[in-house]
Amino acid sequence: MKIPPCVVSGLLFLGVCFPLTLAAEPLWPEGKMPHAQTGNLAPSPKFDVYAPEAGKKNGCAMVVCPGGGYGGLAVDHEGRQIGQWCASLGITAYVLQYRLGSQGYHFPTQLADVQRAVRLVRHRAAESGIDPARIGVIGFSAGGHLASMAATKFDEKAYEPVDDADAESARPDFAVLCYAVISMSTEFTHAGSRKNLLGKDVAPDSPEARHVSSELNVTDRTPPTFLFHTTADTVVPAENSLLFYEALRRHKVPCEMHLYQDGPHGVGLMLGTPVLGTWPDHLRDWMRGRGYFAPGAKRVALQGTLMLDGQAVPWGAVTFHPEDENLPVTTLRVMGGKFKSDETNGPAPGKCRLVVAASIWERTKDPRDGTVILDKAAVGDVDPLTVEVVAGQPLDLVVTSR
Repeated sequence: MKIPPCVVSGLLFLGVCFPLTLAAEPLWPEGKMPHAQTGNLAPSPKFDVYAPEAGKKNGCAMVVCPGGGYGGLAVDHEGRQIGQWCASLGITAYVLQYRLGSQGYHFPTQLADVQRAVRLVRHRAAESGIDPARIGVIGFSAGGHLASMAATKFDEKAYEPVDDADAESARPDFAVLCYAVISMSTEFTHAGSRKNLLGKDVAPDSPEARHVSSELNVTDRTPPTFLFHTTADTVVPAENSLLFYEALRRHKVPCEMHLYQDGPHGVGLMLGTPVLGTWPDHLRDWMRGRGYFAPGAKRVALQGTLMLDGQAVPWGAVTFHPEDENLPVTTLRVMGGKFKSDETNGPAPGKCRLVVAASIWERTKDPRDGTVILDKAAVGDVDPLTVEVVAGQPLDLVVTSR
């Protein structure tokens, strides 16, 4: 099979063409970097910008925090590849190279760097074609801890303002935490990350460690959060994500977590693997469903009926896939041949590809449940592969199995 060349210079990864970084930008104005150390020749923090191809940008942005235990940066599989994956979805990605404990920098320096990154992206939103209300953070391992601090400590003053950008809010609009270090004060912490962030003499039961244990800092202002982890992770135990998820639930923060059985620490995207490689698709669906790809997307209340082979479907689902890939996909449950939704949870109006899943059964001595999945529906004169969703108009579906 001949693979088409990329239109722009980029990386061909599993058959997908990703654009390469377009720019590297310093995080701080020259001579104004807070928490600077005299004589420290470590590289100044910056972010690498990964922008979508022309016409694909959807206005969403993410600050990407690679992991590395606060002692290094996994800038390839937790940085560059993430930036390229974001760009392929229309998201502008800013891969952050923050300062490290191994360079002699400790808390609150890292918090200052991520706060500055969020503020800078928001300050430049108009010129970058970004919606200032759709800026998220994504982090991996220790970078996940940094992203969790961004999501819980956005009001903490980590540095004095250096320019107009620092008048912007540092609160991300959503957070994505991937096999993240969360707790610095429990048995589940990653000791190396704690040492590099706080210094080798800080004990796990100290006020300093509790101050940066993100499960203790969740409030009702923490932004909606997506988490993914593996049970088999022995470097950063899954309890870290569980603690944060439970805190989000207590504070009624919208959240979604995917906990896989297998998979080591530090897997990155894992595209192409049959199980663990599904997590990026779950993230894409979560972001799409929450409207981060299409702000203010209209949804409509809808009710209708579903008939399969001449009889009302007792149990099933209808899924609406809008023609616009940025709009949310909506699934409505069918019970007794009927489905219904309010305006908040209904599908987007307009043409949608319809997928029907219908369960039918026969009551015999050995009851069995047969599920028929169809992607064709006959609805009046509408194209059999699509339906037209119109506000206030019932949708009566007549489906024939093959």
